[in-house]
Amino acid sequence: MAKLISKTYGDALVEIATEKNDPDRVDSLYTEVLSFRKILDENPDFTRLMNHPKLLKEEKVKLLTDVFSGRLDEDLLGLLRVVILNDRYAEIDSILDYFIDAVKEYKGIGVAKVITPFALSEPQKEAVRERLLATTRYSSMEMNYETDESLIGGMVIRIGDRVVDSSIRSRLESLRKSLVNG
Repeated sequence: MAKLISKTYGDALVEIATEKNDPDRVDSLYTEVLSFRKILDENPDFTRLMNHPKLLKEEKVKLLTDVFSGRLDEDLLGLLRVVILNDRYAEIDSILDYFIDAVKEYKGIGVAKVITPFALSEPQKEAVRERLLATTRYSSMEMNYETDESLIGGMVIRIGDRVVDSSIRSRLESLRKSLVNG
């Protein structure tokens, strides 16, 4: 249910951003959402207040309007009002995350998570990034690196819901399963 809520409201915001086919509008709303997301992350009390069951919806809308009117894009503020009036503010993080991911997809930006057993050097990181750009449809890549010594060797790459696991750990596990079943 939460995924459907974030998709519904996130898609509405994407539609607002892209309706005039203006890349500057997409960029400005994307920047606004990132800024708003940062404000929420830095002020957890605001989210607790907006989710408080004894505070009426109308009071929450007034509070949101008083705090952000003139500081946030009017379309974003309008969507936030609708979210509050429909009792969906508890899903605000997932709604904003959905929008951010959708805009990245719209702009051709891939997000990759690369896990290796040891830290990669800058030339190695660049080689991985270049290889991913050559083998995907993305025009740029946002790279995130992690280390996990249990991989032993190789790497695991995640882009969205796709995973490429070329780690020695997974190969050993596969060999173990085939020996047990064989």
